Amino acid sequence: MHMRALVLLICLFPVGIKAQLDFTKISDSSYIFTTYQTHKTRISSHGFLKLTSIGAIMIDTPWDTTQFQPLLDSVKLKFNLPVVFVLSTHWHEDRTAGLDYYSKKGIATYSTYATKNLCAEHHLPQAEFTFEGDTSFHIGTVFETFYPGAGHSSDNIVVYFPSDRLLVGGCFVKSAEAPDLGNLSDANIGMWRIAAKTLIKKYPKVKIVIPGHQEITPGKKALKHTLKLAKEKYKGRQRDKKKTSE
Repeated sequence: MHMRALVLLICLFPVGIKAQLDFTKISDSSYIFTTYQTHKTRISSHGFLKLTSIGAIMIDTPWDTTQFQPLLDSVKLKFNLPVVFVLSTHWHEDRTAGLDYYSKKGIATYSTYATKNLCAEHHLPQAEFTFEGDTSFHIGTVFETFYPGAGHSSDNIVVYFPSDRLLVGGCFVKSAEAPDLGNLSDANIGMWRIAAKTLIKKYPKVKIVIPGHQEITPGKKALKHTLKLAKEKYKGRQRDKKKTSE
């Protein structure tokens, strides 16, 4: 795998700086897709596509609801492949928004049982199929899910593709450029640093880590930065509690 391919942007439509759907090539069979939402500033959200002989595997759905069909069309146009499988890494809308849409298209949609329950509780789209525990899938290629522990949310999982030594971190993993942990509305600050250590130990030979948002960098930088941010936030919370009790 040539790491310089990571910065190659593949635009399947004639779009410019305000593109609604971007593609970044990692290898001939691995692509990051990026959609956007505006919350004061324009925020990117990354998903992942693995191309196989039987179709494309999608990890997380577009955040932008206008890009559900354009993503399918792009995969068909560029690679002459259907999307055959979708898996969401936790219950927030930037991971699950397209689940209903893709299920209605006849695409198999998956999440953990915990994620499905949280989606139902918050009246969000739900996967058709569920699984429990760390699970290996054999769908044109081999990949596995891993639950490192609570962090960004109680149900956040990651997905590892051993053939590429590539980890899709979802929102559990922060970009190496992230100034902080971001949205903490459902976070477990007490556990995140512990779960981050667990994840780093689980995949010591990982080459590429894809965070849920912002810049993508080669190697383990995003994992190490996530651990650093989680430690800092935990220490800050502990200091605040101590001041409050004094």
